[in-house]
Amino acid sequence: MNRYVGKSVLKGVAVGRVFCYQKQDIHIEQTKVQDVEAELSRFQGAVEKAKEQLTALYEAALANVGEDHAMIFDIHRMMLEDDDYLEAIEQAVKEGTNAEYAVEMAQDQFSELFASMDDEYMKARAVDIKDISQRVIRILLGISEDGVPTDEPVILIADDLTPSETVKMDKNKILAFVTVRGSSNSHTAILARSMNLPALVNTKMEPSEDWNGKVGVVDGFNNEFILDPDKEVLDEMIRRKNQWVADLEMLEELKGKDNVTGDGRQIDIFANIGKVSDADPALEADAGGIGLFRSEFLYLGRDTFPTEEEQFVSYKAVLEKMEGKKVVIRTLDIGADKKVDYFHLDPEENPALGYRAIRICLDRPEIFITQLRAIYRASAYGRASIMFPMIVSVEEVKRIKEIVEQVREELRVEGYPMGEVELGIMVETPAAALLSGELAKEVDFFSIGTNDLTQYTLAVDRQNQKLESTCNTHHPAVLKLIEMTVKNGHEAGIWVGICGELAADTDLTETFLNMGVDELSVSASAVLKVRKAVRDIT
Repeated sequence: MNRYVGKSVLKGVAVGRVFCYQKQDIHIEQTKVQDVEAELSRFQGAVEKAKEQLTALYEAALANVGEDHAMIFDIHRMMLEDDDYLEAIEQAVKEGTNAEYAVEMAQDQFSELFASMDDEYMKARAVDIKDISQRVIRILLGISEDGVPTDEPVILIADDLTPSETVKMDKNKILAFVTVRGSSNSHTAILARSMNLPALVNTKMEPSEDWNGKVGVVDGFNNEFILDPDKEVLDEMIRRKNQWVADLEMLEELKGKDNVTGDGRQIDIFANIGKVSDADPALEADAGGIGLFRSEFLYLGRDTFPTEEEQFVSYKAVLEKMEGKKVVIRTLDIGADKKVDYFHLDPEENPALGYRAIRICLDRPEIFITQLRAIYRASAYGRASIMFPMIVSVEEVKRIKEIVEQVREELRVEGYPMGEVELGIMVETPAAALLSGELAKEVDFFSIGTNDLTQYTLAVDRQNQKLESTCNTHHPAVLKLIEMTVKNGHEAGIWVGICGELAADTDLTETFLNMGVDELSVSASAVLKVRKAVRDIT
């Protein structure tokens, strides 16, 4: 029996046979081609087929993990249209190099370029370059994609998994994931959380094919992978797994129940969504409303700005689906890790601290006004609220309100019906938290974005694997800023919610209730878990 410690991304237990996933080793030799035009045509055909595969992967990811995380495949598809990347390959082919070798040379060149950058987000793109390059190479060589070669569900062990590798696997064959590398923000982790699969990342182990077929245990509660457990340990883990499954089934009984503690404290539990169809699982989970509609996903995966009419149709559809329940729409948060070519944003050394979100909207008001018009027109069909991200000053809010009033007046003159719309801000910068007393006088609500608030408060890139231990979401400084924001909001008579990852952290549910938080907005899969945590508090 061997025990290996990792970082858990979902508290659960899995017991089953182990399968060590091995990437296929492809050896490519450089050869001289005689018919350059035919080779160029072969390469271009492989690129088109790769795009078709990425479209299929996008659809598969959409079904499994939602719009937010499916977008990686649209990004990969856009990377396959990058002029510099394509020109480097085509130039090598024109000089007589076979297409496979030309792609591999471009892969090495561009992945090294990204890996050498200081910015962690740009460094992570090195993996994406390798992923799309290997996809094109496999197509050129006629090699099919790997999967899990067994009908029995397994605990999948891997050094790491690319987005493509993760999504193409049959989820019915996976009991749990364990990876040597990766972080809690990796695609493996995202998939595991979305599918309620136990998973460990950054696990201290050296997998071997000798492990295949052996019994393994993933203990997400204790951050542990156990290989070949003895009978006593195995029996205990099977008992704990069965208890975990039973607990999940019992959560279904909480549908229709109130989010109220034993001593009568009430709180709203809403859902986060990224697209219109996400409203369906939110309703299925019995969410009280939508606390975060990430509108920027209407802008991703396309070549042009969404029109006012396109946006109006989407907002109206969600408001109608929610049948009078509150829907909080966040204005677009483009920038940082969400890149869109047609915005023509300049490269930045520190994109998380750069030109993004409300800064773009106020600098390019024509984009902002189009979105606001669509939201206000849709507000006639439900209970809409709007919140603005990345606020750092009272002056920004006052400027936003001027633009909002301009939009409302234009729509009134044009004869459009509108509903009453709350205006709020996301508190995700230390500046907004420290100014929350003044900001609360300008808006109807606060929604605390704990992901960025943690990152900016601790000066830690939350996507940097090396800093996972430093990125302490329970840090006293973060909690003090949350408490300050709630206190100042309530003193001004407005409601305060949390829509970041911490909202689903049941270790903090009682803390948030004690602070007086009015609303928690979480993924649809976490709604009932948080409801149980609330009802268990006495």
